Amino acid sequence: MDRSINEPSPFLRTNVFGVFTVLEVARRLEVPLTVQISTDEVYGDLREGGSADELYPFRPSSPYSVSKASGDLMALAYHRTYGLPVIVLRPSNNYGPYQFPEKLIPKTIIRALHEKSIPIYGKGNQVRDWLYVEDFCEALHTVILRGKVGEPYNIPGFNERRNIEVVTSILKLMNKPLSLIKYVEDRPGHDFRYSMKGDKILALGWKPKTNFMEGLKKTIDWYLSNEWWWKPMLSDDYFVEDTPWRVKK
Repeated sequence: MDRSINEPSPFLRTNVFGVFTVLEVARRLEVPLTVQISTDEVYGDLREGGSADELYPFRPSSPYSVSKASGDLMALAYHRTYGLPVIVLRPSNNYGPYQFPEKLIPKTIIRALHEKSIPIYGKGNQVRDWLYVEDFCEALHTVILRGKVGEPYNIPGFNERRNIEVVTSILKLMNKPLSLIKYVEDRPGHDFRYSMKGDKILALGWKPKTNFMEGLKKTIDWYLSNEWWWKPMLSDDYFVEDTPWRVKK
């Protein structure tokens, strides 16, 4: 999300023209199934409460979410126009091992480990729904086996938390002081809340297995034990005390 605000064009190339390229190859080679992995961000900000089902109107707010919504529409159009077997998945926020260090949970873990401040947008009251990565993988497998082509499926984690709650929980589990939290200028166009209904995926026999606090503990343990994986990815300014996003003029 942050990188799409700084430089939108790579996201359009990947999530619009990239999806188009994949769909064209799948059409010409008659690939038996193409799965478009999307995001809950296509539904935009649900400030008014409630949760989005798969028919909820798209209201993307950033270059990233717009590009993902475009990929969704392209995939579903290829199913209708060409009969291409396509399924679209819209998961909530994934977390767990091997997540890139720029994301909220790994960034908090790594910065806390080094006793560096944890930047929080605004007051940290933005609400996100968290889904452990292994639960998402099981959802993907379920939809491949039992999903209906031409259909989108929401994959919620049923773990809605404010960002400040997530960061506070990590610091407590790591026995780090809450004084590491640093409130910074909010991100442009920042959506307040994402929330999805999951009736369609639940009807296929899937449901998330991982309790949020259990998933956080497993994730913290993994990052503490696998510095070899994430440390080479850190840029020189990873620990710079600054607003986490940059907007080019």
